[in-house]
Amino acid sequence: MSTISARRGFFRSAMNALIAARQREASRYVSGVLLGFDDETLKANGYDREELKKAARSRYV
Repeated sequence: MSTISARRGFFRSAMNALIAARQREASRYVSGVLLGFDDETLKANGYDREELKKAARSRYV
């Protein structure tokens, strides 16, 4: 493996890890916001309050 392709692999892996972390952060944020809705609204839109609570405090979504 050449130096350039090794470097490209490192940066690609780092960027993928950054993107995954931001996606988990966004998911936790959205779950927290959805918890502000009442139970009827959540149920009407296909969400479960207990699942949202788990997702909001979860480290890995």
